Amino acid sequence: QVQLVESGGGLVQPGGSLRLSCAASGTTFSIYVMGWYRQAPGKQRELVATVTSDGTTNYSDSVKDRFVISRDNRENSVSLHMNNVKPGDTAVYYCSAGGGRWWGQGTQVTVSS
Repeated sequence: QVQLVESGGGLVQPGGSLRLSCAASGTTFSIYVMGWYRQAPGKQRELVATVTSDGTTNYSDSVKDRFVISRDNRENSVSLHMNNVKPGDTAVYYCSAGGGRWWGQGTQVTVSS
């Protein structure tokens, strides 16, 4: 069993930056692929970025070159650094472990002036 707790969401202006964090507990964190997903109102949940146990990253085209995913296996955490955010980034952001096997409760990110 894995417990995931996200933090760091909020209101940010277009062009600004925000950092989301996810703390994991209950398992050997380092063995799992970790990811961030998001769900906007009226839309399906979509992949934002993933990072494997050896640090290999993958990004959706919509956030590539703006967002950076990173993990700290000693601290059992994964972060998402969001730069140059756009109104289209507004969504509830979810942390996931094990390729969608476990999910956090989500944190709201709103991009608006």
